[in-house]
Amino acid sequence: MNIIAWLVLGLIAGAIAKAIYPGHQGGGILGTILLGIIGAFIGGSLGIFFTTGTLALTAPTLSITGIIVAVIGAIIAVFLWNLLNRGSTV
Repeated sequence: MNIIAWLVLGLIAGAIAKAIYPGHQGGGILGTILLGIIGAFIGGSLGIFFTTGTLALTAPTLSITGIIVAVIGAIIAVFLWNLLNRGSTV
């Protein structure tokens, strides 16, 4: 059941992050889900780090705060992806 929740959270967070972040990201539905899942792990890990001071690889739950944290993490992931991709285009 956790895998389905992560897919739903990834789809929601990735779609919101792509809508917020300026420019074209591409990737389709699978890219959006993957972006959201990666963003959930980034956001969850940063949330744990800022609240407890320890670094742990965690993902938030499927809730309103979990979606917000995952969207913030997905925006960070899109920013980092664009930063890495920008240098490789010639």
